[in-house]
Amino acid sequence: MARAIWSGTISFGLLNVPVKMYSAVSRKAIRFNELRESDNSRVRHKRVAESDQKEVSYDEIVKGYEISPDHYVVFSRDELDELTPAKTRAIEIEDFVDIEDIDPIYFESPYYLGPAEGAEKAYGLLVKAMDASGKAAIARFVLRNKEHLAAIRPMDKVLTLTTMRFADEVVAPGELDDVLPDSSPRVDKREREMAEKLIDSLAGEFKPEKYRDEYREQLLSLIEQKGEGKEIVAAEGEEPEPTKAPDLMAALEESLAAVKGTELAGDSAAKPKGGKKASPKSSSRSKSSGKSSGSKPKSRSKSKSRS
Repeated sequence: MARAIWSGTISFGLLNVPVKMYSAVSRKAIRFNELRESDNSRVRHKRVAESDQKEVSYDEIVKGYEISPDHYVVFSRDELDELTPAKTRAIEIEDFVDIEDIDPIYFESPYYLGPAEGAEKAYGLLVKAMDASGKAAIARFVLRNKEHLAAIRPMDKVLTLTTMRFADEVVAPGELDDVLPDSSPRVDKREREMAEKLIDSLAGEFKPEKYRDEYREQLLSLIEQKGEGKEIVAAEGEEPEPTKAPDLMAALEESLAAVKGTELAGDSAAKPKGGKKASPKSSSRSKSSGKSSGSKPKSRSKSKSRS
């Protein structure tokens, strides 16, 4: 059973709802240890001072902010503790907004909020009221000595909390020289209409279970094969080439033709035999891949047993 990582109270108006916070994600990242190649001995990293290369204990370390090369403003732990935001246990709601008004670029880490013991009724009231309003709450709270901005919204009869970036942490596209072109390129009306048709032909409902971490699955397979003593020979993948301006129309027409061909093949499939009709959304991606559509071919690995 998942354990709460934080407990506190949702507060707005005169209503206070005690809650517990749970992580909403289970990281699946594959972690490797660093080893010395000659004997697979673990490599450990030590804190070493640059001036004399001597190891430094944790108690000797202070924090410094570099204001110019090799010049620092130094803070002790006590000084930094004074700057730490007060460790309140309140999630203070400041506003209610339409969730569609929040650009996803502001979202960070998701959590679940569950009711604390004895707060089930107040918690249920808040979930139902927010669900009926269609609004998300914007709130502040302190977690791990840092103040966070957060969005709270109902989902499947529970409240979710997603930490958010502050506005000054998000880089505006106009600040990046290479993102916005100096002048808007002329886009042919027929090219735009073809691109819109291609988007419509690939449109569908978002189903998160449809998307898998294929790299992690392949890596786990390689780990299993190597653990069984097999030698891995990786096949080289071909890098996609960007579609050039004169080839845009041809690439769009070829992609649409591939989608239509897949749909026709799916419509003519014999369904009474128990076979499922092919999904034009997923099949079209593989058929229209290649240099013209800009998609990257997968790199597959071969394995062979050692003799």
